[in-house]
Amino acid sequence: MLVYISATLRNFFDKNVQLDVEADNIKDALRFLTDEYPDSKKVLFDEEGKLRSFVQIYVGDENYSHRDNWNKAIDASKEVLLLPAIAGGAPEDSIISDARRKEVAFDDSEVERFSKHLMLREIGVKGQKRIKAARVVVAGAGALGSPVIQYLAAAGVGTIKVVDFDEVSMENLQNQVLHTNRDLKRPKVASARDKVRNINRNIKFEDENVQLDADNIVSVIDGYDLVIDCTDNYKARYLINDACVLTGIPFVFGAIFQFEGQVGVFNYKGGPCLRCLYPAPPEPGLVPTCSEGGSISPLGGIIGSIQANEALKLIIGIGEHLDGKLLVIDSLYLHSRILHVDKNHDCPLCGYSPTITDVEDFDYEEFCGLKVDEDEEPIESIEPEELARRIEEEEPITFVDVREPHERAVLRFPNAVVIPIGQLARRKNELNPDVDTIFICKQGKRSELAIRTLREAGYEGPMYNLKGGLDAMKDIIFSHEGAWL
Repeated sequence: MLVYISATLRNFFDKNVQLDVEADNIKDALRFLTDEYPDSKKVLFDEEGKLRSFVQIYVGDENYSHRDNWNKAIDASKEVLLLPAIAGGAPEDSIISDARRKEVAFDDSEVERFSKHLMLREIGVKGQKRIKAARVVVAGAGALGSPVIQYLAAAGVGTIKVVDFDEVSMENLQNQVLHTNRDLKRPKVASARDKVRNINRNIKFEDENVQLDADNIVSVIDGYDLVIDCTDNYKARYLINDACVLTGIPFVFGAIFQFEGQVGVFNYKGGPCLRCLYPAPPEPGLVPTCSEGGSISPLGGIIGSIQANEALKLIIGIGEHLDGKLLVIDSLYLHSRILHVDKNHDCPLCGYSPTITDVEDFDYEEFCGLKVDEDEEPIESIEPEELARRIEEEEPITFVDVREPHERAVLRFPNAVVIPIGQLARRKNELNPDVDTIFICKQGKRSELAIRTLREAGYEGPMYNLKGGLDAMKDIIFSHEGAWL
């Protein structure tokens, strides 16, 4: 049996993309995988031995996640996919009513501008009027939002609202092609506004420079026809999903990680929502959610372009949609597949007896394993200046770098032991409890999670978190070699 490992899980399977497993059913395959790769057991199963809700198992395009399917014999030609969370229609089945379409008119310049759409039988004048009448919210102006915003504007979507609270930074320019050097330190929504105006000044552009939360999400999206999820964190994805279901607005989901992307359409005409597929986000520390996971530059363009295409099909009312489906693309190995997503009638949000009846706020730090329990022993930190002094005085210190490989390639911390957080518990014997151990990451957050992980594993040596992480060390000047980092 050939098992394909999604990019988000590969760290738990020694970076393997595919594994040849000696099994003929899911139950035996999972037993084989967890025996061969013990670290995978924690991420796949909870303490009671149940498959975690954010992990789905597909055989071909059929969902085999339920235990009732685990003993079924599987054809050797079928590929098994372990898929974790990362966030059709018929002609003339538009989300824009005929009444609103008939209110729209074109001037001569618009006829010329949209001539390539008007020549398409599937779009024509009716379809282009629907596009102009549409009101769309794009949540996120980053790697996914960049192509989505530009293609919606170029297509002539009448009203585009962009929601983002961040500013443009240098690291954004690699894959967020909406922004340029001239936009550095500007709000992303301001950069987006300028680009849309340059594309088509007839578009009504609305910007919300806010961070989505339970208090504002409904007011941000209420009254719009469609939401496109271009965010990059679990909190925003679940807020968008829940608010869209409660307000009856369909949304186009998109997510990217490293070389892999996902696209789907949720809450369309009573179809499944995101919680039908992934009832809840991952638990703390199981998958990379709080660090910059990195992605190859064109991936946001690939997935974002598909999101924009799905949005336009929903607006026009043409083609087959990704409603009840999830498109998964691995750009590194050129694999793509469309998986079926069933409506879960026990879904706590959109099922027959929903238990979620309002948008509920939650602490994102809990998902990242960063929230400190009031009864938990506090974590000691060391200031960058104090660490610099100890380094210069050559005090005995063990450094543990818990960053991802791509982060270490950009900025190396000399003489550090590299131990991913998922391996800390079983590799604790590599540390000397008689020497101070200082944990480092980019911003000093994952290192706190690393210390708590080792405490739970019984390690009793002195441990310190580098306050502010490596970002806080960049300006430290050492007496030798000019700078240490």
